[in-house]
Amino acid sequence: MAFIRFTDRPAFRNPWAEFERIRQGLDELSRSYVEKGKGQGRANVYPALNIYEEADRLLITAELPGVKVADLDLSIEGETLTLQGKRDRRQNEAGVSYHRREIESGSFSRAIALPVKVDPEQVNARLANGILTVTLAKASAVTPRQIKVTTE
Repeated sequence: MAFIRFTDRPAFRNPWAEFERIRQGLDELSRSYVEKGKGQGRANVYPALNIYEEADRLLITAELPGVKVADLDLSIEGETLTLQGKRDRRQNEAGVSYHRREIESGSFSRAIALPVKVDPEQVNARLANGILTVTLAKASAVTPRQIKVTTE
């Protein structure tokens, strides 16, 4: 039989320690759920987009399948590009029963912080095959300039 001395016990037992242990267990459970592929691979932000930079311009491509040009609104204010629009819901045909419905519909809005200063007067946007391409010319202050060196 083991003896426990009163001096071996902690002086104060934290009543919240059990809650912390439960929280850590739930965190571990949610991490293992994501690692098994459930919920992995989706961006959760619509529309998905790529931003890349060239020497004199910034290019943004966004996936917008099923969105019409008339339903899009692009605006630029300061160093933020705002993309707004809506994708119409397909009309339900009579007698059709969906087994899976993953294509979302409705309004969307996305504000994009631009990594460099751009010239708001030189912006072009083109929608083709469900891909929106926005071309923004860099402001003259940030475009690299070639400086020639001369000899004496």
